[in-house]
Amino acid sequence: MTRNIFLSMIAVALSAGVASAQDTREAVNAEIAQALGGVPTFVNQIADSALPGIWKESRMLEFSDKTALDGKTKALISLAVAAQIPCQYCIWMDTNTARQYGATDQEIAEAVAVAGLTRNMSTQFYGLQVDFNTFKAELGGS
Repeated sequence: MTRNIFLSMIAVALSAGVASAQDTREAVNAEIAQALGGVPTFVNQIADSALPGIWKESRMLEFSDKTALDGKTKALISLAVAAQIPCQYCIWMDTNTARQYGATDQEIAEAVAVAGLTRNMSTQFYGLQVDFNTFKAELGGS
């Protein structure tokens, strides 16, 4: 995996996680430096108490090849979410990561379009106060 993919994945995966008691900023920074060849500036801005958990989650979900989804799929999902948040950092990184994993312009566009459709339909359902039980019954769910 290229350094850019690693940089993209660490930044995109920065969210709450659970750390072990022995994790320290120094230990995490050493792992990040080993993986990336350095520690990006934004990593040093993360609270000491949050960094070990964030890195653990990133390592397990984003850096592992033992997950159910491949890297391109995860990057496209992340891009779709980022487009709805919106997060310019994530959009930039997820687009680059998806391309590095081989995503085409059409796959990127479709991921964003599906995110937009989901947001639009959610707006319709909630704004029109569609009854959820009726919705499920009419669409074959229980």
